[in-house]
Amino acid sequence: MADTKIIFSNHAVQQMFQRRISVDDIKLVLLNGVLVKEHPEDKPLPSKLLFAVCYNRSLHVVCTENQSENEIIIITAYEASLEIWENDFVTRKK
Repeated sequence: MADTKIIFSNHAVQQMFQRRISVDDIKLVLLNGVLVKEHPEDKPLPSKLLFAVCYNRSLHVVCTENQSENEIIIITAYEASLEIWENDFVTRKK
């Protein structure tokens, strides 16, 4: 991932600013995150949801990979909520 470009969508930048999620937080999720779910049907590229704990915050990052351009595009990021997720923040509540 060292030579992979990280691109932030406008939406991701807005959400990160509002939620006080840093670029370093995003990088930690990309490096250490657990795959929660893949969305192969998403267009124009398949996306995935990753989870990691960063500085005592449970973060989810939605991203897509453009392998032909060697880049990861961050779609959005947010702090996972126990209202929606089980304690592991990987299992969605039913």
